[in-house]
Amino acid sequence: MRLSADMSAFQDRLGYVFARPELLVRALTHGSISSSTRADNQRLEFLGDRVLGLVMASALLEADKDASEGQLAPRFNALVRKETCADVARQVDLGTVLKLGRSEMMSGGRRKQALLGDAMEAVIAAIYRDGGFDAAQEVILRLWGARIHQVEADARDAKTALQEWAQARGQKPPAYELVSRSGPDHAPVFTIVVRLTDGREARATAGSKRQAEQSAARALLDRLEGEAG
Repeated sequence: MRLSADMSAFQDRLGYVFARPELLVRALTHGSISSSTRADNQRLEFLGDRVLGLVMASALLEADKDASEGQLAPRFNALVRKETCADVARQVDLGTVLKLGRSEMMSGGRRKQALLGDAMEAVIAAIYRDGGFDAAQEVILRLWGARIHQVEADARDAKTALQEWAQARGQKPPAYELVSRSGPDHAPVFTIVVRLTDGREARATAGSKRQAEQSAARALLDRLEGEAG
């Protein structure tokens, strides 16, 4: 199978060349465009999540040999959460090669956090199935890079941190509002806006309300920290 120029360029950004390029194509095929002759990436996403988890758990143990399970767990969650996967996807410009149905494309699917995160996990699985665990581990560690050693700052629960920020300034707790819910029942997409009593707000989209709330809280915290700086 011969890859398109865009797909070949994406391989370069990944730093991995597929012996079976059809695996990469499947990893980048969203359910909105799948058919009886074109499989989507959901099964690969399932596998990639597990491969990523094993690599991150091992990397954290190596990075801090004295950390307790209680210290490692929130760091692990921060590294494997959908938001982080989506950030890595943006880093390699995955959205430009994501294969979407027309409706998903028209609604901005190439920028949706849930779709990007899922596809990144699927790409990890494709590498694992193509080249084995060592190949997948090498790509993951390179793409996640400094995040592994800087994760302590990101491991804190964003909703809790934002609430503490508001309370410390005499404000009421942040309010979370569901702005929209889209997508099929098996793969819903939620958009949440979080708002402070002083009017400052941020929004985020994810595959669950909890993820969307956490992402919105993190976005607002980043904004507040930027203003303070």
